[in-house]
Amino acid sequence: MSRAHILTLACPDRVGLVAILARLMERHGCFIASSRTFGDPATEQFFARLVFQSDSDELPDGLMADLAGVAADLSAEWGVHAVGQPVRTLLMVSKSDHCANTLHYAARRGELPIDIVGIVSNHRTLEAGFAHWGLPFFHVPVTADTKAEAETRLFDLIAETRADLVVLARYMQVLSNEACTRLAGRCINIHHSFLPSFKGARPYHQAHARGVKVIGASAHYVTPDLDEGPIITQVTEGIDHTFSPTDMIELGRHLEGAALLRAVKAHSERRVFINAGKTVVFAR
Repeated sequence: MSRAHILTLACPDRVGLVAILARLMERHGCFIASSRTFGDPATEQFFARLVFQSDSDELPDGLMADLAGVAADLSAEWGVHAVGQPVRTLLMVSKSDHCANTLHYAARRGELPIDIVGIVSNHRTLEAGFAHWGLPFFHVPVTADTKAEAETRLFDLIAETRADLVVLARYMQVLSNEACTRLAGRCINIHHSFLPSFKGARPYHQAHARGVKVIGASAHYVTPDLDEGPIITQVTEGIDHTFSPTDMIELGRHLEGAALLRAVKAHSERRVFINAGKTVVFAR
């Protein structure tokens, strides 16, 4: 069986878009193995993710040119990627390792199509613990006075490692507006609460004080608006009056890892589209 590829496309909605894509694939002898589409009546945008195969591992001659022509006619953003092609990913951590460990274990088992190209941290706390991974560890300390220099170093590292995705795996520094803008659509953060509730510091203590019965974690794209970026996935679990803040924090660690893993997996499998401050996330 030839290697499968993924076509992603987003454009203004109109009649006949599914037929246009199907006819294009038919002209090039491509079999559509999976098709997910969504037309949003609120934003009048159309989103499509097609998994397709041809007679060869290589893309058919002329397919990309035809796709470019159709995309231009539709004012579409689009891309074609091989199924399973690992996304080069740079992890950023501070003093907690559970999210980074979750991602690394899933990647090592082949469950997550990412290639972790390095770890950036503003502390050395986790350096020894991560040494067995055999990955580059970059210590980039951050203070109020050195924030600009630290972000310059971060973007140098992104260029050096050729990272396509940056994951804030419990990185406890707020990126500048400029950095968030430069990383738009390719930087995922995990927030240890069920956004939009309990933003900012000590969310579990905030939740405990309010007597909540459900806690959760939210993975979202980073934007200049703190904790307001498009949400990719959320994980929740019920609790009761017996849970202390410590109990909630412990449970929260598991929820954070699960939410971040699902978000990174959806992104790296090209299943996420940003849609006017929200996301469209297709099932596999």
